[in-house]
Amino acid sequence: MKVTIRRTGVGLSAYIPKKDLEEPIISVEKENLWGGFVLLRNGWRLALPDLPQDTRLPITVEARKLSRGD
Repeated sequence: MKVTIRRTGVGLSAYIPKKDLEEPIISVEKENLWGGFVLLRNGWRLALPDLPQDTRLPITVEARKLSRGD
């Protein structure tokens, strides 16, 4: 699914246009964000692609949604 990762005034958020859903990212697996998993406030876990550490935000990427507890 396409996901736009962007910075907000309080941290990072993920916007999923197909669902018209924007949720704060509450935790990240890797410090540099890319190539790991992120956890959204609604409980969704998303696997993000590998990108260079200096990738600028906002950016739209192809992410994979994992089931809760996966």
